[in-house]
Amino acid sequence: MLEGVEAPETSNEWNLVTPKNVLVTGITGQDGGHLAEQLIARGDRVFGLVRGQHNPRRQLLELEFPGVTVVEGDLTDPSSLIRAVEIADPDEIYNLGAVSHVGYSFKNPALTEEVSGKGVLNFLEAVRLTGRTEKTRFYQASTSEMFGGLDYNRPGDGYDEDSLFHPRSPYGVAKLYGHWIARNYRESYGMFVSCGILFNHEGERRGYEFVTRKISHAVARISLGLQDKLLLGDLWPKRDWGYAGDYVDGMWKMLQHDEPDDFVLASGETHSVEDFVRQAFALVGIENWRDFVEQDPAMIRPAEVDILLGNPAKAEETLKWERKVNFEGLIKRMVDHDLALESSR
Repeated sequence: MLEGVEAPETSNEWNLVTPKNVLVTGITGQDGGHLAEQLIARGDRVFGLVRGQHNPRRQLLELEFPGVTVVEGDLTDPSSLIRAVEIADPDEIYNLGAVSHVGYSFKNPALTEEVSGKGVLNFLEAVRLTGRTEKTRFYQASTSEMFGGLDYNRPGDGYDEDSLFHPRSPYGVAKLYGHWIARNYRESYGMFVSCGILFNHEGERRGYEFVTRKISHAVARISLGLQDKLLLGDLWPKRDWGYAGDYVDGMWKMLQHDEPDDFVLASGETHSVEDFVRQAFALVGIENWRDFVEQDPAMIRPAEVDILLGNPAKAEETLKWERKVNFEGLIKRMVDHDLALESSR
């Protein structure tokens, strides 16, 4: 078991020591990489669902995690999911796969719905149709984008598990469907299905298309004289940012708990995009950061979420979940990583 990861108290027979068969979708993404690393360290047998025989990310996955068994499948193809479940015979499933870029979801809402929404239904049905409703525990990656920055139940405290949903992007709408169908299968079939409503979590594994990695990568290149400008959309939106590795610990804790439930994972504090930019430039000794930042109208979304702030009290109390990396530490990890990356090329 990883240092600093405590097993929550449990009243059932779910064994926290014996290796499990674990099937992970989205294993080639940020969260999937952190999760694979932690599961392998715990001794679990990890199966990664990868779409397409010639997917270039498959080679990267096999290089980084040769112990992961690759299973071909697609969240939009129910028959492939049934095969994947039969091959892996999973004790746990982590459904992290999605069209996860909010901006892209406006450009391709139909695909976003098929993968991030209906794909959840397809996977749950694969578990049910293969007769594993009692054997397999299922984690659904829900998102703070379902809240949409509106309708705080308790202003100042942040969104919790009982707050109202008001998604403001095709991604948020699709994820809300996935969230509710997951809850429906929990209630209808008695499946152990837990939904993690995760607020923004970033890190050195984040893709370059996401604003946080775009910032850290550009700041590193600008400080090294390899790039002149950083192009961004709006700088005023505020987000609740944490480190992805901490949040993956929370996912795992949800499936080790004695009862399935929904949990918000968040930092409980919010910072603007401008705060992130300023802090990143400061780490490389650049105070006049505005000289290097330009706004690109093409990056402004049709509808924007003003502020996202989460309340993780339930997860902290029930799961004993805690964050180990704060906002400043997150940015430093990302900038230091990209400085090393660009310096080595």
